[in-house]
Amino acid sequence: MQDCFKLLGLRPQAALDLAALDEAYLAATRLAHPDQAGGSDHASAGLNAALETLRNPVTRLKHLLDLHSGLGWRAIPLDAGLMSLFEKLGPLLQQTNAFLARKQAASSALARALLTSEELRLRESLEELGTAIEDEWQALESRFADCDERIAAGDSAAWADLQSLQARLAYLGKWKDQIRARLLELMI
Repeated sequence: MQDCFKLLGLRPQAALDLAALDEAYLAATRLAHPDQAGGSDHASAGLNAALETLRNPVTRLKHLLDLHSGLGWRAIPLDAGLMSLFEKLGPLLQQTNAFLARKQAASSALARALLTSEELRLRESLEELGTAIEDEWQALESRFADCDERIAAGDSAAWADLQSLQARLAYLGKWKDQIRARLLELMI
C-alpha cells in the first residue's frame, strides 16, 4: 500500500491543514509532472490519488488506520445523535422520492404548479437536515487534533477513537450525498 502522507511529505495525522496539503501537492507535482525531467504519468497519477485520499476526511482516516493500526473501517452502532439524524433522514428521503415520482407524472403546467408548495417544504426540510448533518460532521472533525495528540503520547485507545470517528463520518458523508442528490433532483 502506498503511503499518501509520505508521498506528499506530510506527517501522518488525522488533522490536516488543507492549505498545507495543497502546498505539498503542488511542490510534489512540480517534480513529478510528465513534462519535467524525471517526471512520469505514473508518479503524477499517484500524487493525484494521494491528494484525493487525504483531502477527504473519511478516506484520510481510513488510510491512516490502514497504515498504522491495521484496523481499517468497521461498522459501528449509531449513537443517539446519529440515530436521531437517521430517523429524520429515512422518512424525508421516502417523502422526497414519492414527491419526485408525482412531479414526473404531472403532465400539465397546472399539475406541476400545484406541487410547488410541497416541493418548497421538502427543499427546506432537506436543507435543514443537511445543515444538522454538516454540524455533526464539523463536531467530529474537531476531534481529530485531540486524537493526533493522544496517539503521539502513546495512547493506544486513540486509534479506536479514530476508527469510530471514521465510521461516523462515513455515515454522515453518505447522508450528505443523498440529501445533495435529492436537492438536485428537485431542481430539475
